[in-house]
Amino acid sequence: VNRMIAAGLKNIDFIAANTDLQALSTSRAQTKIGIGSKITGGLGAGGKPEVGEKAAVEDTDEIANLVKGANMV
Repeated sequence: VNRMIAAGLKNIDFIAANTDLQALSTSRAQTKIGIGSKITGGLGAGGKPEVGEKAAVEDTDEIANLVKGANMV
């Protein structure tokens, strides 16, 4: 996401989602969402896809609201 923003892509609403709140803070996206805080405590998924999946499921409603009406996700 940061590279696309740095490249100057226009007319795009960038959204960054991450289980790791520290990593998320380095994103240049206009909208940031920490996901899975109940599961990870904001410390990341530890490289485990199943934890990332559970984190996304935990925050499905918020994610869905953020991408509602988007042409591409």
